[in-house]
This record gives sequence, structure tokens and C-alpha cells, in this order.
Amino acid sequence: MVVSTDKETLKIKTAGRIWDIERTADLETLWDSIGEDEFGEDERLPYWAELWPASVLLGEWLYRNAASIRGKKCLDLGCGLGLTAIIGQSLGAEVVAFDYEFAPLVYARENAQINKTEQPLWLQMDWRDPALAEDSFDFIWGGDILYEKRFFDPLEKLFRRVLKPCGMIWMAEPVRDVSYPVWSKLENLGWQTSLPLTEKAACCNAEMTVNIREVVPGHKI
Repeated sequence: MVVSTDKETLKIKTAGRIWDIERTADLETLWDSIGEDEFGEDERLPYWAELWPASVLLGEWLYRNAASIRGKKCLDLGCGLGLTAIIGQSLGAEVVAFDYEFAPLVYARENAQINKTEQPLWLQMDWRDPALAEDSFDFIWGGDILYEKRFFDPLEKLFRRVLKPCGMIWMAEPVRDVSYPVWSKLENLGWQTSLPLTEKAACCNAEMTVNIREVVPGHKI
């Protein structure tokens, strides 16, 4: 997928400041350019070109928990335009951030430069085949990534592989039916979950009620 040279800058208020986040200015053309071969099993749709309210609240959550993540190895799932990875890095975390597509990583790197933060380690990676060492992260986080049921199994396997035994996962998800069963499924597999925050979050003329869920290892079977 080609990265457009026509860009626009979103002003995002979260985590104690205004963040300038660049993205393509021509979303309609981006969607129209998708070929039929991209509507297969992987559905390579450019969701990365949007910035979602869940990511805004997740960024605020990282800010509120800055002391916990400072100096820790953290993994940002499906980083898109890079907002939460950049926030985490700015707070002193050592962030690895990945996306399935290459194009958002170009924007994410530029967005780190624009906001004058150190660069996270940006990776193009499929979470079904993670190129990451076992037990390598203190924290894992993601915003609005559980929008399809088929994501559950590979994500749970990723958590099991790369989260340290005393690590923590933060998932920011809009209140929607598709993600509701995830938490009981995780608990049935031995994880412990809790709901420390529910707030409304807004971004790009969209407002949603978003849950922040904490997931920690229990007795994993």
C-alpha cells in the first residue's frame, strides 16, 4: 500500500498535552484503492489510517500510570499511527510497537519526530507469528483491537508467549458485544481480569464509552 504525500494533522488532547498526529489527508482514495485480493481472510483494510477514541483513553491511562511503566519494556499492539507508543516512550518506557501493515509505521515514525519524542522500536509484524522473545515484556497494551472474534486465539497465544510472569496487559476497548466474551474466555484460560476504568472518549468527531481492562497472569493452563 502506497503512503500518500497528502497529509493532515490531527490535534489530540490526552496524556497531559496536545499531540500532533499526521495521517493521510485522502481517506476516501485510500479506501477506494483497496483491491479485491485484500478482502480475503486477512482483510487488509486501512483501519490504521483512523485514530480511535479507545487510543485516546489508553494514552491517558498510560499517563496516569507513568511511574509504573517508566524504564519498563512495553509492547504496543497494532500501533497504527503511533499515538500510544509515542506517549509510552515519552513517559520513559522502552516501547516496541508493531502493526500488520508497513504504511502506518511510516506515519508513526514521523509522528514521533513531530512530537519530539524518542523513537519506539517500530516493527512490521503479524501477531499470529510474533518475532519476539519469550517473557520479554513487563507491559502490553492495545487500543480497539478486539473488533473481530478471530483475533482472540492468536492474541492470547501472544500474551502467553511474551508477557513476563509478573507482567500486566492493558486493553482499551469500546463497549461492544464482540469483545464482551473475551474477558470470561481469558479467565477460563487462567488469566485474571479487572475493570479499573470506564470513561467516555472522543476523537475525530466520534465519541464512545471505553473500558480499560487489566489482564494479569494467573495459573495459566
